[in-house]
Amino acid sequence: MVTCYLRYVVDPSKIKEFEHYGKLWIPLVEKFGGKHHGYFLPSEGANNIALALFTFPSLAAYEQYRTKSLADKECLAAFKYAEETKCILSYERSFFRPVFE
Repeated sequence: MVTCYLRYVVDPSKIKEFEHYGKLWIPLVEKFGGKHHGYFLPSEGANNIALALFTFPSLAAYEQYRTKSLADKECLAAFKYAEETKCILSYERSFFRPVFE
């Protein structure tokens, strides 16, 4: 199991647009076999940092999702939405393995 952590630097004046973007991606990740744990928007503290977490059974399953997402109409529309609204200034992606016990 691998969990993808995305840390976004967002335009603080476009939080509503970023929230819409997140709502587009939650079902798309699940469509390709992942489990989305949500987007986390700024509340207190920094007003330009947002997070997302989602899990795939393996890094190979995540890579399959990435490949398929680049050819999927709904995913391409979500990418285009972020580009057009410029709600995301930058992001970083890291991977973690969970420990439950």
